[in-house]
Amino acid sequence: MLSREQIKLIAMGRKFYAKKSLGQNFLEDQRYVDLIIEHVRPAAGETIVEIGPGRGAITEKLLESGAKVIAIELDRELAPMLRDKFAGDLTVFEADALTVDFRELPGVDDKPMRLVANLPYNISTAILQRLIEFRDRFSDMTLMFQLEVVDRITAAPGSSDRGFLTVLVESYLDSRKLFDIPPSAFRPAPKVNSAVVELKPKAGQGPPIPEFRKLVSAAFAQKRKTILNNLKPVRPESRELIEAAGIDPLRRAETLTLPEWLRLFEAFTPPL
Repeated sequence: MLSREQIKLIAMGRKFYAKKSLGQNFLEDQRYVDLIIEHVRPAAGETIVEIGPGRGAITEKLLESGAKVIAIELDRELAPMLRDKFAGDLTVFEADALTVDFRELPGVDDKPMRLVANLPYNISTAILQRLIEFRDRFSDMTLMFQLEVVDRITAAPGSSDRGFLTVLVESYLDSRKLFDIPPSAFRPAPKVNSAVVELKPKAGQGPPIPEFRKLVSAAFAQKRKTILNNLKPVRPESRELIEAAGIDPLRRAETLTLPEWLRLFEAFTPPL
């Protein structure tokens, strides 16, 4: 029978190529793995969910802390490799993060978990929106995105980067950009820069997500148009409602602050 170390060496020696169809880019530069771990500071006894563990570069460091790690991996080749490489220590949940119910993960209690993820670029914003819906399950999230996505998430009012995703995230989460990661840190190297961001759930529930998302999406329908021109087709009395919220109807959506968005939502209740 092979020892655990032999299994690990076999798994490490086998070639597991990134699949373009899954948007895979494996983080291999140990300097950036260490930076992520230094920020997360995993501790023994806590539960950490890792989405997209890939070949296990971050996973290994998380496990070394004594934390209980649950890896969510869609790749049918990588999932068994991870089970073999970290036999007995890692729980591998073979599933699509877009469909996972984070309240029903195997072997977890009701205590908030932590989340670490190198998200596939092609579905990263979709996964982020899903994580917002399950934000009560996490105390914090350390996520890696394409740099332009992080710029959008953290954009201030008036910035051209500010959009639907910005408002949705800041309504429910506090965000903080941590550091950039160059393409050379990955295999294969992506054509864009990446960045790591920390997200923490805000106190309180915030506005109902489906209704709030619909309003914000409509207001950003055409960014060069005013909020009045974007909202008027879906609510004829939009001018009166916008003014009731204390907002100039001729402003563009990207200029609104979060308190203004919340007032606008209240004015448009019942929602669109």
